[in-house]
Amino acid sequence: MQLTSAPLVAWGNAWLSGHVGLDDAVDAVERRGGPNLIGTVPVADLPFDSGVPLRSALVRLRGLGLSAFRLSLPTWGDPLGLVGPKELNQAAIEAQEGVLVQLADQQMGMVPSPDRRGSSYVGVSWAPYRADPAPPQVPGLAEAEQTLKLTLIEVARALEGVDDIAAFAPGVHRELGDLGGREAPPLAHGYPPRAHRVAAQAERLAKVVRLAEPASGRGMNARQAAARSDALRKLDAAVRRARVAAHAAIALPGHAPNGR
Repeated sequence: MQLTSAPLVAWGNAWLSGHVGLDDAVDAVERRGGPNLIGTVPVADLPFDSGVPLRSALVRLRGLGLSAFRLSLPTWGDPLGLVGPKELNQAAIEAQEGVLVQLADQQMGMVPSPDRRGSSYVGVSWAPYRADPAPPQVPGLAEAEQTLKLTLIEVARALEGVDDIAAFAPGVHRELGDLGGREAPPLAHGYPPRAHRVAAQAERLAKVVRLAEPASGRGMNARQAAARSDALRKLDAAVRRARVAAHAAIALPGHAPNGR
């Protein structure tokens, strides 16, 4: 899955920690997804009542005590990175991603959707939501990295009897081989080397999961198809945790980094 939320979290935190300027952060985010507008749907008691360009929105949020961006990568049954209430959780789970924004006196959630107007305009629209004040329960970086390693071993063992686990659609292996050279690094300036390493591995494995799904069950018996599906679910869960942990692993003013 190509995440819209991850660049905002990575570059937003890099800006908050003083590693990049505001213009550089906004440019980096919008190079990946096009123009970003926040608050296209008014919500009472939140700081946006109409579509606000990303740069202006960040300035406004900074004035309200903005101190951290946190990545959410939930699925049904696994609300990873969410805190409630139900309206925010449901929107983020349907989008399979979201961002928690910590302000001085409240926490806000933002959920992205494609913004397409006309034949050539492509951007991102962020819907704001109230968020409960509790911090999300997410793994630390060391824990997430270890879980990813152990899951890869478990998945490899589980798939030993699945003959055509590598039977991806045409071009998949080429895309995986080109991933590192064609796409920007997942994280921004200021993140520690370990976070960059975990994020890059998670990015690659997320693509494996995404590209493997259409071939699920093809040419397999029921047992093999079930084993393959279960393995991909476990790998997806470990990848999402690694991504969330890596994006949290930056030292922000007044915050300890999530892992080393």
